[in-house]
Amino acid sequence: MDEGEARHLVVGRLRKPHGLKGDCAVFPLTDTPAQAFALGHRLWIRNLAGEVVAGPLEIERTRPYHREWLVAFRGHLHVDAVGPWRGHFLEAEAGTLRPPSEGEVYLHELEGFAVQAKDGIALGLVTRAVEAPSGLMLEVQGPKREFLMPFRKEFVVTVDRAGRRLVVDLPEGLAEL
Repeated sequence: MDEGEARHLVVGRLRKPHGLKGDCAVFPLTDTPAQAFALGHRLWIRNLAGEVVAGPLEIERTRPYHREWLVAFRGHLHVDAVGPWRGHFLEAEAGTLRPPSEGEVYLHELEGFAVQAKDGIALGLVTRAVEAPSGLMLEVQGPKREFLMPFRKEFVVTVDRAGRRLVVDLPEGLAEL
């Protein structure tokens, strides 16, 4: 990404066209779908290969629909125009979204965070986030080897986004396993 290009974050996944007038059923992947899918908001569409296939697209119609949102884009108000986007992702410019609150962090930011025990001992650096059936796990490169750490409230005491640091209270021996 070059210096002038805005950073985009995924905010939803296009499930399927809804009706004949270009509405798309969108599964939200954000805590603030009303903001991400607001009237007039601009979004981009990215396919599974990571390529931007459309955008910026301006939202012309939007409304919540069960656990999803129905969204229609200006200039694409027919089912045939939106059908090829089924299964693709919607992205918004990061600057247009609510920043993470105190103690929150975007998952893509966790890589490189320092992990520190609550007693001040450095445990390592986060090298990646792993989705497991039990929830999100962080791979941490420790002083001797790597280990997986659950990213859960019970274990993560403090998230210092500005300092890129996690303070944790891990069960005895977890970092040594």
